[in-house]
Amino acid sequence: MTLIFTVIVVALIFEYINGFHDTANSIATVVSTKVLTPRQAVVMAAVTNLAGAMWGTAVAQTIASGLVDATFVNSQVLIGALFGAIAWNLITWWFGMPSSSSHALVGGLCGGALAAAHNHWDVVIWSIPSHQHWWMGKGVLWKVVAPMITSPICGLIIGFLVMGLLYFLLRNWRPQTVNRAFGKMQLFSSASMGFMHGTNDAQKTMGIIALALLTATQTGVFAHLPGWLGFLRTPTPPAGAPLTIALWIKVVCALAMASGTAAGGWRIIKTLGHRMVRLQPVHGFAAETTSATVILVATSLGIPVSTTHIVSAAIMGVGAAKRLDAIKWTVVEQMVWAWILTIPAAGLFAYGAVRAMIAAGWIH
Repeated sequence: MTLIFTVIVVALIFEYINGFHDTANSIATVVSTKVLTPRQAVVMAAVTNLAGAMWGTAVAQTIASGLVDATFVNSQVLIGALFGAIAWNLITWWFGMPSSSSHALVGGLCGGALAAAHNHWDVVIWSIPSHQHWWMGKGVLWKVVAPMITSPICGLIIGFLVMGLLYFLLRNWRPQTVNRAFGKMQLFSSASMGFMHGTNDAQKTMGIIALALLTATQTGVFAHLPGWLGFLRTPTPPAGAPLTIALWIKVVCALAMASGTAAGGWRIIKTLGHRMVRLQPVHGFAAETTSATVILVATSLGIPVSTTHIVSAAIMGVGAAKRLDAIKWTVVEQMVWAWILTIPAAGLFAYGAVRAMIAAGWIH
C-alpha cells in the first residue's frame, strides 16, 4: 500500500516538474514578444493548463494501456520510470534545453518495463495496427515514434505557411499597426496554447497513476481497503474498452501541473524566445496558433506528442518564413540532439533504477 502512495507522490512530483519544465513551451513566445510580463504569462499559463488538464482522457488511456505489457508493470517499475523521466527533465532544464517530458516519460516506462522483464524486448508493445484507420493503431511505433517525427514536421511546415500567408495579407500594414493588433491577438493564441498543453501533457501522469491503481487492484493490494479509500480501486476494463480515468486523478494532476507552471521555467524561455530566433507579436501569434492546432489534432487521437517539439518546430518555421538566416541553427542543432536522446536517456536511467531495485531484492 505504501508503494502505491509512493507512486502517486512521485508521479505528482513529475507533473510539477513537467509544469515548470514545459511552462516555457506555452509562454516563451508571449514573453519574448513583450506582450505579457513573465509574471502575467505564468499566471495565464497556470490557469489555462489547469483548464486543459480537465478536458478529455484519450492520451492518458494510451499511456496506461497502449505502450508496455502491464503484466510486468508494478509500483517499483513505475517509480523507476518516473525517476528516469524526472532525471532527464532536470538535466535538460539545467542546461536550458527544451526536451520533451512526454518522451522522457515514455522512455522511462519502456526502460523500466524492459528491466523488469529481464531484457525481453517483447514487453514493449511496438505496433498494433488498427483495422479501421492507420492513425488509430497502438504501440510505441504508432503512438510515439511516428508522431515524434511527423508532429514537428507539421509544426515546421504549417508555421512556415501561416507566417507566409500573414506576410502576404499584412504587406501594406504599418509595423506599429501590426504589432498593436497582434499583441492583442497573441493573448488568445497563447491562452489556447496553454490550454492545449494541459490537455496533452497533464494526461501522461494521469495514465501512470491509473496504471498503478489498476495493477494494485488486479494483484489484490486493495482487497482490504477501508471504505473511505474505496475510490482507489480501479477495475479492469472490458476487453477492447479503454481504462477509465477517475475524476480525482484528473483534479490532482491538473493542480500539480498548474502549481509547477506557476514556478516558471525561465532558462527554457530564454532558449525558445531569444536564443533561437527573435520574435515579434505576429510571429508569436503564428507559432502559437500552429502549435495549438497540431496538439489539438494529436490529443483528439490519443497521441502523447511533445509540446516542446511542436512549439520549437513552429518557431523555426515562422523564423524561416522571415528569412533562413533569422534562425540560429547552432541552437537548433543542440535542441535536435536533446530530442533524439530523450527516450533512450530516460529509458536508461529508468532501466538502471529498476535493475538496482531487483539487485536489492525489492522486485522479484
